[in-house]
Amino acid sequence: MAAPLHQKATQNENNPHDCTSMRATTGYMPIGDYGLIGNMRTCALVATDGGLDYMCWPEFDSPSVFCRLLDKNKGGYFAISPKKGLSLTTKQQYLPSSNVLQTRYLHEDGVLNLIDFFPRPNSKILDAQVLNEKLFGARRGGVPQRLMLKKWLVRRVECIRGEIEVDVEVFPAFNYAQDKHTTEVTDQRGETSEGELRQKVIFRSNDLTLELNATIDCGDDPQEGCPLLVFSKKDEKSPLGQGVSASFKLKEGQAVSFVLRDHENDDDIEHITTLLIDQTQSDTQTYWFNWISQNKYKGRWREKISRSLMILKLLTYEPTGAIIAAPTFSLPEDIGGSRNWDYRFSWVRDSSFTIYIFLRMGFTLEAEAYMNFISDRLRYSRTPEGALPIMFSIRGDTDLPELSLPHLDGYRGSKPVRIGNGAAFHKQLDIYGELLDTVYLYNKYGKPVSYDQWLAVRSLTDYVCGIWDTPDMSIWEVRGTPQNFVYSKIMLWVAIDRALRLAEKRCFPCPHRAEWLATRDRICEDVMEKGFNPELGAFVQSYEARNVLDSAVLIAPLVFFVAPNDPRFTGTLEAILRPVEKGGLTSTGLVFRYNHERSDDGVGGREGAFSMCTFWLVEALTRAGAYDKKYLVQAINIFENMLTYGNHSNMFSEEIARSGEQLGNTPQAFSHLALISAAFNLDRITAGQGGV
Repeated sequence: MAAPLHQKATQNENNPHDCTSMRATTGYMPIGDYGLIGNMRTCALVATDGGLDYMCWPEFDSPSVFCRLLDKNKGGYFAISPKKGLSLTTKQQYLPSSNVLQTRYLHEDGVLNLIDFFPRPNSKILDAQVLNEKLFGARRGGVPQRLMLKKWLVRRVECIRGEIEVDVEVFPAFNYAQDKHTTEVTDQRGETSEGELRQKVIFRSNDLTLELNATIDCGDDPQEGCPLLVFSKKDEKSPLGQGVSASFKLKEGQAVSFVLRDHENDDDIEHITTLLIDQTQSDTQTYWFNWISQNKYKGRWREKISRSLMILKLLTYEPTGAIIAAPTFSLPEDIGGSRNWDYRFSWVRDSSFTIYIFLRMGFTLEAEAYMNFISDRLRYSRTPEGALPIMFSIRGDTDLPELSLPHLDGYRGSKPVRIGNGAAFHKQLDIYGELLDTVYLYNKYGKPVSYDQWLAVRSLTDYVCGIWDTPDMSIWEVRGTPQNFVYSKIMLWVAIDRALRLAEKRCFPCPHRAEWLATRDRICEDVMEKGFNPELGAFVQSYEARNVLDSAVLIAPLVFFVAPNDPRFTGTLEAILRPVEKGGLTSTGLVFRYNHERSDDGVGGREGAFSMCTFWLVEALTRAGAYDKKYLVQAINIFENMLTYGNHSNMFSEEIARSGEQLGNTPQAFSHLALISAAFNLDRITAGQGGV
């Protein structure tokens, strides 16, 4: 599929620095002004001004090396941009059908392309290295070099018209800007070909050493000569160690490629050449083209869905099959506020919803990898009472201590900066519904579940039957008093319902079938009696908070707990659709999770509208619209409105501020999977009604 390029121009093309005006005034770029690159091990965020402001190395949950996103002074960065003072127009987009990011700078005298990516081998089959890692650890055992995953960050800058001067600055800040490092600029050993830079830079800290290489493409005109690139150490009074900088001029057809990798690398490549960089980029683009070509979605929003799918793929951790909620930590839900969390872990809830999307869109390998991951967790990670932790590290651990980093200032002063997550051992009973729904759907759209997997399902369902009537912290991970949250009750109903369906579908032995049926009925009646407020005409947040609306209950018809046209649910829809000022949860087409003034969640502070909840509203309206066309019209209008809040590359963070800017960790899996589900169901329902 050759999707058109996503483009972002400067806010005012007549103003040479408008695209970086926020950087100039606050030291930070807007959260929405970034593109994501990755390799299913780690990722990086690249701003529209060429600043690589966020990267953890070598894996998602490793300490950061570049983190200017969370501290403009100490965080560390890797910037490549035209020389300051030029009047520029800037555009950032992904190359078609890929996760290779291009930032273009246009000037009257020249045009510069900056290409950013993490390499992927050109292969339709699962990377051979993954199999070797699983079987033999670090041993590679004869895997061809082309199939090896190069653990590199590649940044290639090329002049495609005229000539233009380029500035490069590399200032690492190891271990969340806590560890000092040394900087060494050395000459390459051995023979080097024309254009290959003899220098390399080594940044050495106690626990990690990174090597920066560069190679020069001199272009096709020998009379032009080669660009002159020389790294110089730069201090800028950094307490952690020196960085390096370089300035050089590129003429049309000339390029410089920078590769950052482990100094003790495992790719057996001593000299990185222009030819190797070109081949690596070609292989990476081919990999992504082949991957997204599996997409079964053919509807009207295919470009948006393809980008969301590629983002979800970037959030998978290939060695284990785990899926992270978001690749960032501590980006604020309110500027200057304290709702700043670490999302670099695998929540059962988020991952289960993601697997449903992969299955429906045709990506069964990702679903199978996660099923293997969670099956191991079911086998080894449950408590003696039978409970399952709500989240895991990308390797399946549950030791995720929440720590504050007081030396970091936070995004635009949003403190504290947190790593780890204190919710790891929260009691959140809804996870059993999301998980067993995914097992049921995997059996339907993926592969038949095994007998041992069924035994795990059976044991989990027995556990659910024993604890369904106890309070919990639920989906929003409140840090106040446990309550009987309606969302959790609905998802506990789902857990038992899907186990019963799976038993019937596969004729599995089910000795407690009668108890399961009775419990499922009790949960339904309990929710209808205690979770519905006749005075509001709506389902409420919890049995205790009967006057508080919660957009999480929009899930009810999506999981078949209630019919989408049931008056109890359409009443809930109407209540949530009311403006916040009139007791609802909607503002200019955006949906908030709940009203913080009416619900004490134990966290405090404000937040923006929740992207996932807005897409859930769209899907709930869509399903109701199958029976009442007015809801379908509303669904389309809200969906199209919500799409405008994505950034220039169709990327969504967790929340949207009242000002329209993106808030929270980005990109968030929840936001993108809900977008896909809403689009999928809108297409399905509107096709059945001949359009709207």
